[in-house]
Amino acid sequence: MRLDVSALGGIIFGVIALVGGFVLEGGRAGALLQGTAAMIVFGGTIGATAVSFSLDELKQVPGLFRMGLTRSTFDPVQLIEQLVRYTDIARRQQPLALEPEIALANDPFLEKGLQLIVDNADPTFMRQMLETDIYAQSSQQKMGASIFEAAGGYAPTMGIVGTIMGLVHVLGELTGNPNELASAIGLAFIATLYGVSSANLVWLPLAGNLKNKAKHGTLMRQIALEGLLSIQQGMAPSMLRDKLMSFIRPSGGPGVSSDAGAPAGEVQVS
Repeated sequence: MRLDVSALGGIIFGVIALVGGFVLEGGRAGALLQGTAAMIVFGGTIGATAVSFSLDELKQVPGLFRMGLTRSTFDPVQLIEQLVRYTDIARRQQPLALEPEIALANDPFLEKGLQLIVDNADPTFMRQMLETDIYAQSSQQKMGASIFEAAGGYAPTMGIVGTIMGLVHVLGELTGNPNELASAIGLAFIATLYGVSSANLVWLPLAGNLKNKAKHGTLMRQIALEGLLSIQQGMAPSMLRDKLMSFIRPSGGPGVSSDAGAPAGEVQVS
C-alpha cells in the first residue's frame, strides 16, 4: 500500500485554495481559526454520526481513513495473466501442483480459491463460497463509505447550529462595542464555514474514494472467481485469457466495462 497522492493532495489543495482566496480578498488567515466553532462542528458531527452506526462499525473508522489515503495497484491484466499461468500448471501437471502457489498468491481471495481447487471442492460449493466472500467484502466497504457520507450530511447542519449559537450570543450583547459585535458576528459564521468545507473537502470525497476502490476490488474478485472456476474445469490457457479479457475489454469498445470505471491495464486506485 502506498500513499494516495491524489486523495491527500486534493484535500490539501482544496484547503489552500479556500484560505488563499480568503487572504486575497483582504482577510487574515488567522481569523479562520476558531476553537469553539471547531468543537461545535466536529464534535457535533462525530456525535451525530456515532448515533447512526454501531460501535463495531465505528471502530473501523481509523482503518477507513487509512484505506482512503492509501492506494494499491489496480491491474486486472496482471491478474488475468496470473490466472492463465495457474491453468497452465493445472493442465500440464495436475490441480495438486497448484498447492505451492497458495503461499505465493499474496491475496486472501486467490489463496482461498486455490485451496478449494487443490482440495477438489465441488464447483457449485466453490462458487457459493467465493461469491459469499465477494458480497461480504463489498458490503463492508460500502458500509465504510456510508459512515463518511453520514458525516458529510451532518457537518453542514452542525455548522449552521454553531452559527445560530454564535448569533444568539451576539444578540445578547447588542449594547456592547459595535466593533466587537462585528467581530463576533464574523466568528459566528466560521462554524458554517467549517461545516460546509469539511463536508465537501473531506467527508464526501472520502466516501466517493472508498466507493471507487470497492468497485475496483469487486471487479478484481469477479475476474478471479471466473478464472478459478475455469481452472477447476480444465479450460485451456488461451480460452481462459479470452474469457477473462471480456471483463475489461467488452465487445463494442476498448477499456473496461462501465461498471469498472477504469481503463484496462495497470491503473492506480484513487
